[in-house]
Order: sequence, then structure tokens, then C-alpha cells
Amino acid sequence: PTVLASHGDYVVHQSISERVDYEGELAVVIGEKCRYLTEEAAEDVIFGYTLANDVTARDLQKQDGQWTRGKGFDTFGPIGPWIDTEFDPTGKTIRTLFYDELRHNSYIDLFIHSMVVLLVYVTRFITLLPGDVILTGTPDGFGPFQPGVTMTVEIDGLGALTNQVISEDEAKADEQFVF
Repeated sequence: PTVLASHGDYVVHQSISERVDYEGELAVVIGEKCRYLTEEAAEDVIFGYTLANDVTARDLQKQDGQWTRGKGFDTFGPIGPWIDTEFDPTGKTIRTLFYDELRHNSYIDLFIHSMVVLLVYVTRFITLLPGDVILTGTPDGFGPFQPGVTMTVEIDGLGALTNQVISEDEAKADEQFVF
């Protein structure tokens, strides 16, 4: 849970990493317990959709040979700001901006795997529960960022998720991060 951050929360750029990337993504929120889904039943378990930024310490991910540390730092999973239960992702554009500068612009329809295929695949080995969130991956487009930038992920008809990036030193000086 400490990976998660909300709309407007800080994302802490970790000094241990030389390359931290943004990955603007569509997120699917599960509405009912499910396992061994068929393609015909997969859409029925979707409660709604929201925005996500799957922040990744790319160099650590490659160095470790797996993704736990690279994607698992506190604040590396901003999602929100709401769940839309009526959203249809068909034909929609996903963008990532730094301030107002466009960094990533693609179509959800260009995902390698459809939402249905992802849900069928995941439920072959995991039981999904209401409230579980599945990040869908990003179509072509991700890249590095540094502290000081404000990142926004936008999807047509779904809204925008905005987070400011601060350094680890700034986080250490902020009472909300130190326990």
C-alpha cells in the first residue's frame, strides 16, 4: 500500500536510482471476486477505470533482474483521482505531460494485449478481489524524469492524474515522510 500515491501527492525520486521513468497507464478496478475468467465474462468483473503512473527505477529493475525494487518504492504508484464506472477505453488517447509539455501521446487501442486478455491471463494464477487494481501497461512511450517536475497523465474522457516529483532529501525534510 505504501507504493500508492493519490492525485496531488508527491512522488519521491529515489537517489539510489540513476534513471526513474514515468509510465502513464490506464488502470482497471475489479468489482467482484473472480478466478479462471473466460473472455466472455471478463468485462463483467470490471468495476471501473482510473489513471495510473507506473513509476519505475529502470536501472534497478534491470540490475535486479526482477521488478520488486524498481517498482516498489513508496509513492511509485500514483493512481486516481477517481474511478469512472461508465468509461469506455475504446479509441481513447493517453498522454503524459511535464507541466504542459507533451512527453507521451498514444492510443489505448495500441496496447499489446486487450483488457479482456489481461484479465483472463491474470485470473489463471490469481484470484482477483473487489478493489484490486490492474495496470494495463503503457503503449509506446515512457521516459526518465528528475525532481522538480510536475507530471500529468491524461486519458480522453477519464480525466487527469497530476503529481509533483520531489527529491529524496526533500522527502526526508517533510514530516509526512519521516516516522
